[in-house]
Amino acid sequence: MKISPEGPILSRRAVVKFALTSAILALALTGIPAVQARERQDGAATVRVAELPRQGQEAYGRIRQGGPFQFDKDGMVFGNRERQLPTERRGYYREYTVTTPGSRDRGARRIVCGGPARAPHACFYTADHYASFRKIVE
Repeated sequence: MKISPEGPILSRRAVVKFALTSAILALALTGIPAVQARERQDGAATVRVAELPRQGQEAYGRIRQGGPFQFDKDGMVFGNRERQLPTERRGYYREYTVTTPGSRDRGARRIVCGGPARAPHACFYTADHYASFRKIVE
């Protein structure tokens, strides 16, 4: 570290280390979210089935079994109007409710699956009513 008339001058490396350490400390102090996103090599966020909330694990199991579903809208076509999921033909995606404890309606949590109903090619979880998705991995 050099000393100048204005005070100590930190190297770029020291500034970067300080910034990274501060960011890590801030994250540690704010806690870890219940469902953590992981980045796949292609950049898409993923979540393991075991990391889904209990209600999400149950909904995923019902999807794989073909039902029964709690809500009439479960299994209906999802239009992907938000364009958060890969572009596919209309009717490819179907949505399912993940119940939210204490909610008077269907809540904001959903699982959206693409492909055949009982053997979907891919399923995605959203906890924020389609604002973001994480691909469900086994």
